Amino acid sequence: MELNVLERLLALNLLPKEGTFANLKLLRVTRENLSFSEEENKVLNFRNEGTGNEARTLWNDGLPDKDVQIGEVATQMLVKALKKLDDEEKLTPEHMTLYEKFVE
Repeated sequence: MELNVLERLLALNLLPKEGTFANLKLLRVTRENLSFSEEENKVLNFRNEGTGNEARTLWNDGLPDKDVQIGEVATQMLVKALKKLDDEEKLTPEHMTLYEKFVE
C-alpha cells in the first residue's frame, strides 16, 4: 500500500503496543516496514519544535510515497484502531487519508 510520510508515522502510532506472542512478531515486521531507512531519515531531517502542547514533529519534503507491505493481521489492527477513533469522535484531519485507505 502506498503511504506518505505522515501516514506512515500515524500508522506506527496506531499499532498496538501489546498483544499475543504471534501478533507481536507480526507487529515487529510491520513496524520495520513502516519505519524510515537511514537514507530516508537524511532526506526528511526529522526534528521537534516547541514544547508541551505546542510540540510538533517537522520534516523536509521530497520523499515519494512508499509501497509498504502490511499483512492481513496488522491491517485489521489498523482498521480496528481507526474505527475506534472514529467511534470516539477522535479522528483528526491528519487521519483522513489513512482512514480512507484502510477503512473505506
